Amino acid sequence: MPDSSASSPDQPGSADPTAPTQAVAHFFLQAPAPICVLRGPDFIYELVNPAYQQLFPGRPLLGQPLLTALPEMTGQAVPAMLREVYATGTAFEGREVQLSLARTPEGPPETRYFDVVYQARRNEAGQVDGIVVFVHEVTALVLARQRIETLNQELETRVAERTRELLLLNQELEVRVFERTRDLRHARAETERQRTSLYQVFEQTPVAIAIMRGPELRIELANPAVAAIWGRPAGQILGQPYFEAVPDTAGQGFEQILANVLTTSEPFTITEAPVLLARAHTGLPAQAFVNFVFQPLHDADGHTTGLIASGAEVTEQVLARQRVEASQRQLRLITDALPVLIGYLDQERRYRFANHAYQAWFNQEPAALLGQTVWDVVGEAAYAGVRGYLDRALAGERLDFEAKMPYRADFTKYIRTSYVPDVQQGQVLGCFTLVTDITEQVLAREQVQHLNGELAAINGELRASNEELDRSNQQLRRSNADLDTFVYSASHDLKAPIANLEGLLQALREQLPADVLQAALVPRLLGMMDGAVARFQQTLGHLTDVVQLQPAAADAETVDLAALVEAVRLDLAPLLAAAAAMLDVDVADCPTVYFAPKHLRSIIYNLLSNGVKYHAPDRPPVVRLTARCRDQQIILTVQDNGLGLSEIQQGQLFRLFRRLHTHVDGSGVGLYMVRKIVDNANGTITVHSQPGQGSTFTVTLPD
Repeated sequence: MPDSSASSPDQPGSADPTAPTQAVAHFFLQAPAPICVLRGPDFIYELVNPAYQQLFPGRPLLGQPLLTALPEMTGQAVPAMLREVYATGTAFEGREVQLSLARTPEGPPETRYFDVVYQARRNEAGQVDGIVVFVHEVTALVLARQRIETLNQELETRVAERTRELLLLNQELEVRVFERTRDLRHARAETERQRTSLYQVFEQTPVAIAIMRGPELRIELANPAVAAIWGRPAGQILGQPYFEAVPDTAGQGFEQILANVLTTSEPFTITEAPVLLARAHTGLPAQAFVNFVFQPLHDADGHTTGLIASGAEVTEQVLARQRVEASQRQLRLITDALPVLIGYLDQERRYRFANHAYQAWFNQEPAALLGQTVWDVVGEAAYAGVRGYLDRALAGERLDFEAKMPYRADFTKYIRTSYVPDVQQGQVLGCFTLVTDITEQVLAREQVQHLNGELAAINGELRASNEELDRSNQQLRRSNADLDTFVYSASHDLKAPIANLEGLLQALREQLPADVLQAALVPRLLGMMDGAVARFQQTLGHLTDVVQLQPAAADAETVDLAALVEAVRLDLAPLLAAAAAMLDVDVADCPTVYFAPKHLRSIIYNLLSNGVKYHAPDRPPVVRLTARCRDQQIILTVQDNGLGLSEIQQGQLFRLFRRLHTHVDGSGVGLYMVRKIVDNANGTITVHSQPGQGSTFTVTLPD
């Protein structure tokens, strides 16, 4: 049926009820998260938003069963998850679910990871008829995390090796410098040659080296590596006191460190020390990290005359490690926030990682679990239930299973577990574990099974009761049919005697002498007899109309609603004029309807005529008729400002031959017939009224 989003200004609360549905549809299509709706046990794609379709470009999804649209999904975890949600109605949340899926119809299968939420959709009867799927592909995140972990290990190895090399090189340089200095006293030529060689090494080594002499620590030598760290050319700083040549390091604690080396002759080592240094490319100080050894220099008498500073800048390594540590902290925060147990077991079945959820189950801090075996943590009885699965996982098989776990005498859980092997370079190093508590779902499922048994017994009793009720209904229908036949026959058979009686009264008038007709009581008695005959004839006509209401549903046809209402207005014109009534009609929302014309006319005629007849004596009557078509229904509303009805009167309103106001003509049949027509059409009629304020009748009919 045509619909309009506009509401009548006279009808508050008549806003378009489809607006929320349109808003949901708009959100569904515009949502950045991939969403789809799977219908029925075959999981047919009923709705797919653009974000979801982008996960599988070029692959038609709508109207296709899941395993037809994505055949490579067969045998993987998702169909089993969906069947579980469809069977139980319990939502499922999965993190980093691994699937082998092709992105395009021609593309090869790829290992992809998804965060998923499967939410059961229920119909009006409360039965699961589909699943709403929210997915978020996290493949890039998982692969990046794996790459970061690998890089972190490589970086730690390289830093350790580089540090050892620097220390060895520093020791070697110290020995060589000492040897060259000692040999200088014995052979100048040899010393000069060695000095030249040492200077070449000094200049070309990647290790930062500087030699500083005297209490002012004047820079005697500085190779390019140390000049690069200080952010100044070596030629500009030679001969200057250190804190004048590199003033940006002043005030950062180096004054005391260097003074202590000169005073105590003890070497001093700093590792990953934070320091503000001027950068050569900007000339501005920036945060850096350095490893340095400050070694005292002695003269021939053993007196400390200066020091050697050697080391390297490790800013990139430190920042890289800090990024990895931050990533690890973030990962820890995420895993600790999840309401599931997440762990990692090595080949010895010892915990190497455990999130915060373990504490609530095993009364131990996660850090205390590290290094413990599975059987020590969960207990021998619970371990026996998962040992076979763990054997397979540590052999390289990915597993998902459910189990009953008697962890302690007073602590038993039903769990759903996923084991994901950690395979690197063809070797299974361990496995990740994801344990979800499904105790409530299992117990609820057992309770549902028990209740289903009870329900089956009740259904048997109800089936027997329904059969008995069917027999009673059949007997009642036969009785109603017999009663209708009797009423119809009686009303038909009584028409002839009443017509005869009417003729006899007319004959009596013609036979009575004029003086008798003018007697005091004769005209009155004859008039009363005529009125009784007329009322009897009217009652018989109403009874015939009521009986004929039963088979009227087959007379439905397309009706021009505005034309029908206009015809009723013309029939009511004398009544409207006599009462000076105003009739306001708004049926534009329903240009045509499908219903029996004579019955629709009867409903509208009776409601409008009653709204005019039973008007308040102190104000002109105003009657409003509106029609709205919503969800294959016709909603007719008739509102008046008349006498109104009390709650007791409203309860008696639709009874046959029941009249609530006697100061105007009426038979008490009109509203009964309206109710009968509405009931026969499987519709509804309601009334809201208050004495002195008018009434509103609302009729809902199937269109």
